[in-house]
Amino acid sequence: MSVLTRCVLVLVAGLACAAPIAAASPTSDVARLISVTPGPGRVVELTVHSAAMAKAVTVAVLPARDPAAKAPVLYLLNGVDGGAGPDGDWREGGNWLTRTDADPFFADKQVTVVMPIGGAGSYYADWRADDPVLGRQRWTTFLTRELPRVIDAEFHGSGANAVAGVSMAGTAAFQLALAAPTLYRAVGSYSGCVSTSGPQGHAIVNTVVSGQHGDPVNMWGQPGDPLWAANDPFLHAERLRGLTIYVSSGTGLPGALDTVDGPGLHGDSMKLVDQMVVGGVLDAVTGLCTQQLAVRLHELAIPATVDLRPVGTHSWGYWRDDLRRSWPMFAAALRVG
Repeated sequence: MSVLTRCVLVLVAGLACAAPIAAASPTSDVARLISVTPGPGRVVELTVHSAAMAKAVTVAVLPARDPAAKAPVLYLLNGVDGGAGPDGDWREGGNWLTRTDADPFFADKQVTVVMPIGGAGSYYADWRADDPVLGRQRWTTFLTRELPRVIDAEFHGSGANAVAGVSMAGTAAFQLALAAPTLYRAVGSYSGCVSTSGPQGHAIVNTVVSGQHGDPVNMWGQPGDPLWAANDPFLHAERLRGLTIYVSSGTGLPGALDTVDGPGLHGDSMKLVDQMVVGGVLDAVTGLCTQQLAVRLHELAIPATVDLRPVGTHSWGYWRDDLRRSWPMFAAALRVG
């Protein structure tokens, strides 16, 4: 662990420490750590220069129970807005830290939890062309080549990794697993739609990307371009063999968490209506996608845990519970005692 990170961990514990901050040139062709800042709770906020995207990326980290010892890494990806608020601050956005109890849940576990911030509408992919609105998107390179080196160096990575995500990032988690077949031991999708090609896949991807004012053509070209099929985990499911796999979704029907007192609603009836209507439609779609993936994996005799809940909407309360249910499988794959 670097002097810089060690000092920040001491700061998080409430003690004083000072260390120089290494700065990276914005034009550097090497991915590197720019700064480390203590955040709320146990959070350590990193700023990492991505050479692939030629920009700084914020990464929120929950250090392992014993940060001085080796630990596996769980990469948790956020949904369509990348987990950032309107001004880019994750504290004001919808993400694993602000919408779930990820911080206290992992406090007693020997695993480093890494949550990149940003990538709205990007599918965390390497796009074929820069987008006029979303800019240069090389998230696959960042997440599979650049960031792991920084995390392992700063937080004593053991070499064992898992990746999981919600909604758009549920798709991306499987795409990353295919792009870096030796990097992860486990992959999880919560309310994601893994298939990206074909009429259904095109419609979903176009809706997600254009909803963030991006152009899907800049990602994988026109419909029918080979890149769409190349980035479809459903078509390449055979390559998932050997991974620990967890997929889940609701059906869109209201459940126990779809009440005005449900997680994150704070008594707001308008938010509840949005969660039940929009969130209901979204999980009705991802529920069908998850069923299709389950059938495909079964046909290929690839073991997977598939949690198709009879109720539940596209919302963080259910994803919090999905994370808890999937953790024992991830822990076993990562060999977390």
